[in-house]
Amino acid sequence: MNLLKQGLTPRMKPLSTRKSAILSVLDVGTSKVVCLIAQLQPVSESETLRGRTHLARILGIGHHRSLGLKGGIIVDLDAAEQAIRQAVDAAERMAKVEVQSVIVSLTGGRIGSQSYAANVAVRGGSVGDGDIHRVLEAASAHSIRPGRAVLHALPTGFSLDGQKGVLDPSGMIGEKLGVDMHVVTADIAAARNLMLAVERCHLGIEAVVSTPYAAGLSALVDDEAEMGVALVDMGGGTTSVGVFMGGHLVHVDAIAVGGHHVTMDIARGLSTRVSAAERLKTLYGAAISSPSDEREIVSVPQVDEAERDVPNHMPKSHLVRIIKPRVEEILELTRDRLKEAGFAAEAGRRVVLTGGAAQLTGLQEVARRILGGPKGSCQVRIGRPLGIKGLPEAAKGPAFSASVGLLVYPQVAHVEHFEPRSGGMLLGTGTDGYFARVGRWIRDSF
Repeated sequence: MNLLKQGLTPRMKPLSTRKSAILSVLDVGTSKVVCLIAQLQPVSESETLRGRTHLARILGIGHHRSLGLKGGIIVDLDAAEQAIRQAVDAAERMAKVEVQSVIVSLTGGRIGSQSYAANVAVRGGSVGDGDIHRVLEAASAHSIRPGRAVLHALPTGFSLDGQKGVLDPSGMIGEKLGVDMHVVTADIAAARNLMLAVERCHLGIEAVVSTPYAAGLSALVDDEAEMGVALVDMGGGTTSVGVFMGGHLVHVDAIAVGGHHVTMDIARGLSTRVSAAERLKTLYGAAISSPSDEREIVSVPQVDEAERDVPNHMPKSHLVRIIKPRVEEILELTRDRLKEAGFAAEAGRRVVLTGGAAQLTGLQEVARRILGGPKGSCQVRIGRPLGIKGLPEAAKGPAFSASVGLLVYPQVAHVEHFEPRSGGMLLGTGTDGYFARVGRWIRDSF
């Protein structure tokens, strides 16, 4: 929590590429809380998932209906704590492992992006580690803003004497070294309350990861992230979007509308219970109409004065007419946000839909029409967790992409730069001081 006072969230120590590790992750969403315990085993590089150094094998999984959250942020601390405890306990029982610390996802808190650039003079003719360190520190210097917590600080590219697109400048000759830094932030209150709920369960926090980044790490193949893609994670209370280009996360945004709003529209429109509305959405819901909708009859339980469920039969078309406008609204808001940020072209070419609400029938066609621009020609697919062993069949869908992505995150956490100054001393948060690095080397090597 001390880090949050400086606008920072905890950073993970790098994962050794030669060692196995057991990790626990916690995906705290508006509709469900998921805890995964997995063993990460070193593997050779694959063609489609080149960034991964380990293969995750699930040992335990626990999930519980989310309590005390609205729009991705905690509104009832006790209820949220209870839901987290239930999910962690179920995963511990299955894995027969006691969870000590977790990697946590954050969906709410108005997640947003800022980009920074910095240049420094190269000392000694060729670029050394000290020059790279100085330019990263210069780019990070202005990333901490009042009321915002930094979740990720990702270098997206270096330049040398104005020549952009340099992947690794180490050892290259030049006079001026530059870097572009993408920083993902969220409201500090949202991050603080999420961390507090987890800590009240007597769990340590290794890192806080934004949901669209986690979902992208899980559901995207390398070629997509390289060519440019917009990943839209449609959760229960929020819809978040991450834009990936050149293999990097370059933009993040979120809107506080999701699948739960569709459920509430159904409950109001058909005068039924919320639980019944959720069931109708899951079994019969669709984002596009079809000729058979008028002929297909669905049973809608309605409550009478004696609080008994009285079935009311109506055409499926009534249900579709309620769902369709809300889904279109969510995708239009996403399109407009991407356009404002200057990433409409990426969304117009390639879109990956993930999250629980992405399972609605016909959503791909609606997304292709709305996000694909005037021609509606973008490629749209449903993103599911990739490259993981031991997931039960029920957890292989898009609703679990972010949860699985939290297991991938430790394999790429080393690329982040996070080194704030406090009282003139460097804090160990990801790129530690000399003594901390030596200590870690001793622990990893012996």
